[in-house]
Amino acid sequence: MTSTPTTAGDPPGPGANDAPVPADPAGPGRAGRAGRVARYVAGRLTTALASLAAVVVAGFFLFRILPGDPVRAMTEGREVTAEQREELRRQFGLDQPLWQQFLDYAAGLLRFDLGTSFQYREPVAELILNRLGPTVLLAGTGTVVAALLGLFLGARAGWRPGGRGDRVNTAVALFLWSVPTFWLGLLLIVFLASGRGFVPGLFPTGGMVAPGADGALETALSTARHMVLPVATMVAVIYAQYLMIMRSSLMDEKGADYLTTARAKGLRDTLVRRRHAVPNALLPTVTLVFLNLGQVVSGVILVETVFSWPGLGQLFYSGLRVPDLGLVQGLFVVFAASVILMNLLADLVYPLLDPRVRP
Repeated sequence: MTSTPTTAGDPPGPGANDAPVPADPAGPGRAGRAGRVARYVAGRLTTALASLAAVVVAGFFLFRILPGDPVRAMTEGREVTAEQREELRRQFGLDQPLWQQFLDYAAGLLRFDLGTSFQYREPVAELILNRLGPTVLLAGTGTVVAALLGLFLGARAGWRPGGRGDRVNTAVALFLWSVPTFWLGLLLIVFLASGRGFVPGLFPTGGMVAPGADGALETALSTARHMVLPVATMVAVIYAQYLMIMRSSLMDEKGADYLTTARAKGLRDTLVRRRHAVPNALLPTVTLVFLNLGQVVSGVILVETVFSWPGLGQLFYSGLRVPDLGLVQGLFVVFAASVILMNLLADLVYPLLDPRVRP
């Protein structure tokens, strides 16, 4: 059977010039992955916004059932007539129905207006910004020290589980984790700050800077000295979380094939742990660091109250005593938003570190 020759003007027959077509780098595979990532991020953002909305609603009605009258607390010890009290209620919107108060409060939040403090007569946002620095300094320092200490001890404990070091480190960490924060802080004040007994007063009992501190260097040294006991209290309570997570992760990594290969190449046990096992065991701890950053900011209330640290925790405590509804509501939203934000960042960062959970 002979084939018919084609002329110059005829189209090529089937199978002619069947050269492979190069794949489009921006083809359906990449577009599909981009869509999955976009849906993943959008889902996490939607969950975070829904959680924040639920917190706003719950916080508003929760603080409305606190005992006490804000106007009566503000005018305590003063000769105030009933008409003046009613005028104060009108100024702060307390004479409105509860649903109207909530709508006004929610509308203010959409404008990033957290309301006005009853006792300070200042915008809540300004009060929070003025106290945010000391809280971030205290919470950030405590988190960094606790994470470093917990990771170091957890790596050593998990590499040789059941040994003497493992038993001692785990027992001490769990004991301190179960101790109430305020009680531990009071103990440190009694033994290391009050100057009673045979131990002199080594550290200040409260505050952030000594009254006579002058100059940048002297102020920094005074602040560091005032931070010792609050930071020690925070570290003692929270470092066990990092230790236990790191210990568990390292124990899971010990039987991995890549560690057996590293040992077969002649690497020392210390290098195998430091260069291969620990970096892979750090992945769950990264998530814990992000989660704790939000929780520590809201968890410094007791520490700041015990040590009279001029941060958001002490401000929240002073608002609860009145009760200052505008102040405690604003701080409650800020504390909850910090936890939600750190959860969101953990959800977004973890897939970048671990390809196994990427969308």
